[in-house]
Amino acid sequence: MPVAKPESSDARIIAHVDMDCFYVQVEQRKQPHLRGVPTAVVQYNAWKGGGLIAVGYEARKFGVKRSMRGDEAKKICPQIQLVQVPVARGKADLKTYRDAGSEVVRILSKKGRCERASIDEVYLDLTDAAEAMLVETPPESMEAIDVEALKSHVLGLDQTEQSDSQECVRMWLTKSDSDYRDKLLACGTLIVAELRMQVLKETEFTCSAGISHNKMLAKLASAMNKPAQQTVVPHSCVKGLLDSLPIKKMKQLGGKLGSSLESDLGVNTVGDLLRFPEQKLQERYGFNTGTWLWNIARGISGEEVQCRLLPKSHGSGKSFPGPQALRTISSVQHWLTELSEELSERLCSDLDQNRRMAHTLTLHASAYELRDSDPHKKFPSKSCPLRYGAAKIQEDALNLFKAGLRDYLGSYRTNSQRDLNSGWRITSLSVSASKIMAIPSGTSSITKYLHSQQSYCASSDKPQGKDTQETALLSVMDSSEAHDEYTGEETKIENGHLGCTDYSVNSSEALDKFTGEETEVKNATDRSNWDQEECERGLWKDEVMDPCCSSKEFEKDGVVQEATRLPLAASESKLCSGPNKSEFPIITLEEQKSKKTRIMSPLCTKRNKSKDKGTASILRFFKPDLSSTSRNQERSESIQDGLSPADGHTSELRLSDNGEVGGERWNYNVDEIDISVIDELPPEIQKEVWCWIRPRKRSNTVNRGSTISRYFLPSKSS
Repeated sequence: MPVAKPESSDARIIAHVDMDCFYVQVEQRKQPHLRGVPTAVVQYNAWKGGGLIAVGYEARKFGVKRSMRGDEAKKICPQIQLVQVPVARGKADLKTYRDAGSEVVRILSKKGRCERASIDEVYLDLTDAAEAMLVETPPESMEAIDVEALKSHVLGLDQTEQSDSQECVRMWLTKSDSDYRDKLLACGTLIVAELRMQVLKETEFTCSAGISHNKMLAKLASAMNKPAQQTVVPHSCVKGLLDSLPIKKMKQLGGKLGSSLESDLGVNTVGDLLRFPEQKLQERYGFNTGTWLWNIARGISGEEVQCRLLPKSHGSGKSFPGPQALRTISSVQHWLTELSEELSERLCSDLDQNRRMAHTLTLHASAYELRDSDPHKKFPSKSCPLRYGAAKIQEDALNLFKAGLRDYLGSYRTNSQRDLNSGWRITSLSVSASKIMAIPSGTSSITKYLHSQQSYCASSDKPQGKDTQETALLSVMDSSEAHDEYTGEETKIENGHLGCTDYSVNSSEALDKFTGEETEVKNATDRSNWDQEECERGLWKDEVMDPCCSSKEFEKDGVVQEATRLPLAASESKLCSGPNKSEFPIITLEEQKSKKTRIMSPLCTKRNKSKDKGTASILRFFKPDLSSTSRNQERSESIQDGLSPADGHTSELRLSDNGEVGGERWNYNVDEIDISVIDELPPEIQKEVWCWIRPRKRSNTVNRGSTISRYFLPSKSS
């Protein structure tokens, strides 16, 4: 129902620009030989020549109307040219016309706030531009005025003769003693005339316009003189315009509300509403609607022009008249697939070009029952959250249709699938996406961070095998499934994001980020146990140690190291047995046990030392700490040794970026520490915190991988 909005006390200049027979103009631009010839655009359906959806003014002179079929139009106007609308997925494709409308919007939006109301109509708020013109170059100071502006139709002026008409408009535009509203309106008239000429020059399209003080009056004015003309409604002429305007011509009064006004109150024109006080209209039609009716009778409308250059919704629909009506779930499913694909394309295009996302999917349908006792019963519209992707949209739309069909037929009629497929017909079907909102700046998809791991994993110490290694990693990323050579199971890789990382949460083991302990992942194999069993069977004897796929600890130069296994792709296995064997020497199991050494590939040990600081990977939260136990102990002891109370109450912790003692100072007062907070920490961390606070009582041992220093010290790969 209409809602009354208070009108601003400040003068506003609002214009409504409407393209003239837009579809026909688009086709005439594509085919210049159609200019000046009676032309109409027809539907793709060839039955009786197709239905006319747009009729040029040349054809209208012969009596051709949009309600006609092509064959009927040819009888009235034999020379008419019928152009078929483009077709895609078995229905009309309006993309050409939408793109042409966008050309016009880009031009009109240069002068003020622009609201795209449909493919071929736009509202403009020119208040700021008109005020600037009135200050800088008022019309009364202009020596010459554009001819197109002089052709304007200004209500209240006597413009019966052409020669006198332009002179009357000139006098009105340049009148120095006009009130402020009319002076602003005169500036708006000049601005709109200039914009219309610019549209014609750049797009070859003509348009008509209405200029007034609110959207309601501007829209009424734009339809008064067509084509390629503009009409101005001064404030003093509003009453004369509305007194004789049929009530059904007013926006939002063409349906049941307008019929009720005619039958119940005897209102035939908008001026007739002036006879009824506001209170009576409110009692009859409710507070909001009654107030709105009282306002429009006086030309009052507070609706503002929204700054919207893009459509506020996307939709795709199809009609099935007469014998074409759909009668089975399978036929509805087929057309929902077609409609969903078109809607998905438009949503993806909007996302790519304008960074906007829709959030609500709505299904609309028109239906009737073969044995319908209530002919006014409507098929209910259904909505749900929108999921991107044609298949998902189709699936949700079908579920919405079935839910709507159950409500339409009644639960007592839909106890079985057979009941759903009988006794009804669908005459129209559409899916739409609404609640479209711009993506906030600074946000991006999580896939951005997962993709960055590709370059992170592809770095290598040795240039000889770099290309081969990168190719191997890319082959894993690009595949939709990876085969785990150790478990014999296939691991699904969603969109190829996690295939290149040895820290994937889909792998069969994970390391606790904070405790450094191995944590078993659900449905995964304990690889450490697997390694031990395979070693006992001697399956690794005299074989190359896989450089990318070990999950055991090894010791080098007295420091325990740790590596994580990555499932091998076919191309990666060549890294271990390819021609460059010198990079990965063969070491038997006995030699490994004697030397306590495991060979690691630069792929796992080299972690992109020159990594871009501006790029982060979410996988770092799953990355195990490769620092050794002895290194942790040394750091912990060095930190503790560096803590010396200055005065018995304050202490100081100094840490540098590389984890060494020294660098930035952290001062704290022992008396200000809440002891209850320390009591909530794990026991092993409590010991270390107490060591920091009272160094003389520090613990002699530190559990591996459980020190609080892990929260402050960056992990180091040796």
